[in-house]
Amino acid sequence: MTRGDKVMGQVTRGTTNTNRLRRVDRWIARHPIVRRTVDPFVVDLGYGASGVTAFELEARLRRARPDVEVLGLEIEPTRVERARAQLADVRAGATPFAPDARVSFARGGFEVPTPAGRRPAVIRAFNVLRQYDEADVADAWARMCTRLRPDGMLVEGTCDELGRVSTWIEVGPDAAPRSLTLSLRLAGLDSPAIAAERLPKALIHRNVPGERVHAALAALDTEWTRAAAASAFGPVQRWQTAVGALAAAGWPVTGRARWRLGELTLPWNAVAPQA
Repeated sequence: MTRGDKVMGQVTRGTTNTNRLRRVDRWIARHPIVRRTVDPFVVDLGYGASGVTAFELEARLRRARPDVEVLGLEIEPTRVERARAQLADVRAGATPFAPDARVSFARGGFEVPTPAGRRPAVIRAFNVLRQYDEADVADAWARMCTRLRPDGMLVEGTCDELGRVSTWIEVGPDAAPRSLTLSLRLAGLDSPAIAAERLPKALIHRNVPGERVHAALAALDTEWTRAAAASAFGPVQRWQTAVGALAAAGWPVTGRARWRLGELTLPWNAVAPQA
């Protein structure tokens, strides 16, 4: 990690696509932390070559919290300049986003600089740690989490280019991971094992026999195969049948209300790397 001008981190590839992060955005919008926090200040860390993900995040969160504010942070100065130019277009009403969107942009990395040291309720860091070593993850989490509100959370994860396969880890302000969520587009899904390709850095190299996350994905894939008959009623019914069977087999699956969206959440102790 670099410390040029006290900005901590590495420049990402910058891949940004419209609606790429819609799955995690909607999950964040329904999270109790967003709905209950006294200060709905959210940071989009490492938004990439375009500021669109910050605008989309604000638009989705404001439905739950009209007073939400989003700060987009990027290490690369030219990306900040580009996002601010996009913001000018938003303010002028030249985009689909609300002209009064509470969005701003600044230069920053894992140190998460904010105006007047304001502490965010949520930091979303997506597709940021993929280029790092697994050994770097805990330090990056710790640095970001020191900036959170006492009731805040870090959401760190990754997804494919179109946002059809997405996974993320919820991390508490103590930098301790709480859960892993898988979110898949069910239409055309051949196997939920595809999530293995987009696991967060803390887990992607642990998808091997003997590791908990490998066992979880294998069990899910087995139940998906067994639920093939339910596909006559559509992929959503097949997914719900598979996840229900996974829970019945003893896996501590949560988030039942979101199963129909192609999601499932497991507590961290069910997928944590073996020592």
